[in-house]
Amino acid sequence: MSSVLYDAQGPRAKRRNIVFTAVFLVAIVALLWWVYTTLDEKGQLDWDKWKMFFTSGEPWSTYIWPGLQNTLKAAALAMVIALPLGAVLGIARLSDHAWVRVPVSIVVEFFRSIPVLVLMIFGLALFAKYTNVSSDNRPLFAVVTGLVLYNASVLAEIVRAGILALPKGQAEGAMAIGLRKGQSMRLILLPQAVTTMLPAIVSQLVVILKDTALGGAVLTFPDLLASANTMSGYYGANVIASFTVIAVIYIALNFSLTTFAGWLERRLRRAKKSTGAVLKADDAGIPGGAATGAGGGGN
Repeated sequence: MSSVLYDAQGPRAKRRNIVFTAVFLVAIVALLWWVYTTLDEKGQLDWDKWKMFFTSGEPWSTYIWPGLQNTLKAAALAMVIALPLGAVLGIARLSDHAWVRVPVSIVVEFFRSIPVLVLMIFGLALFAKYTNVSSDNRPLFAVVTGLVLYNASVLAEIVRAGILALPKGQAEGAMAIGLRKGQSMRLILLPQAVTTMLPAIVSQLVVILKDTALGGAVLTFPDLLASANTMSGYYGANVIASFTVIAVIYIALNFSLTTFAGWLERRLRRAKKSTGAVLKADDAGIPGGAATGAGGGGN
């Protein structure tokens, strides 16, 4: 069966795809076997390097849990600030007033063009030189500042694109019933665009969570990544084991966030679906239904 964008495969194409798939699977298995044998030869799979994560609570209470708390704190603060800020910037870019739209567009494009790590380093220097924030709290402030500036700009584009993706009839219908632009944006456009924007927004929230690791790598922010470095040194060069545990924790966090977003998106889509029932004019509360023929009555 073929479509506009896809032609059905013939016998030769099917055989070729089967061969490519088999070669790819063999290559993956060979790569995994090479990784396994290399780690085993280096002693990285010895039980002594892994047992502390299963037989003792010290690595979790001393290193992993404090690092996880700091990671979640930085990510939560950045999300709470960046989400509403990004929504405001995105709506402002759609303004009919050039004095609002142009400056906001410049700000969004400026911060979108700068790597988030540069923003974090700039924030650290800014807080050290011009504020009274203590040296212990500066890495957290710098990480949150960099994440907010960058991700709010990206979220602004997501919001703007989500609103522009709606049919023009939605805005025109809101104007036809007498709603002002602000009211139509708040009551008509944004609620409908949320469902469309949700996957992209969640992807950006995952980026926020992962980018906190930049603070641990460069700014001495005591997050999960920094805890892995300290932990591997304390327990005797079990670098692979420490970073594997930290990677599994990151995967679990991001998977939980994505799963929740998927559930929320399905719930929002179901809530927007009508029952499909056809109501008579009298049932719908329309006066004069019989006189207009809507109720099916005669003259």
